Amino acid sequence: MTTLSYLRGYPAALLERIQTLLEQDQLGAWLERKYPARHDIQTDKALYQYVTELKQSYLKNAPAVAKVLYDSQQHPMKGTLGTNTFVARVQGGKLKSKNEIRIAALFRDAPEAFLRMIVIHELVRTSNLANGKICKLVKNGHH
Repeated sequence: MTTLSYLRGYPAALLERIQTLLEQDQLGAWLERKYPARHDIQTDKALYQYVTELKQSYLKNAPAVAKVLYDSQQHPMKGTLGTNTFVARVQGGKLKSKNEIRIAALFRDAPEAFLRMIVIHELVRTSNLANGKICKLVKNGHH
């Protein structure tokens, strides 16, 4: 039996359905039927624009994001779908901190709903809003 660690917190009925699809080797086909279209956010520049638009729509008061990129070093099987870090740099005599979001490169070829989910998750980590409030803000577009 496969452990569905990324899906903890989802309803038991959904987990059972996914487990059954996994055991029958049908999960990939089911996902392709449910999400047939792929997004066109293929470059780091396009990803940065996408993240900025989502941030402006839902989290206007969150700190600015200085850098956003697809990262081939993120390994989903080891537990990393994306990271959100603050990188400190010395500029002149001052220490400056900038926010960087890195998204696993596999999301380049994933459905837009999956990319959106990971991006929103990483944006939430920069915000001071309560998680419940953020969920209400993005409920209409967040799967």
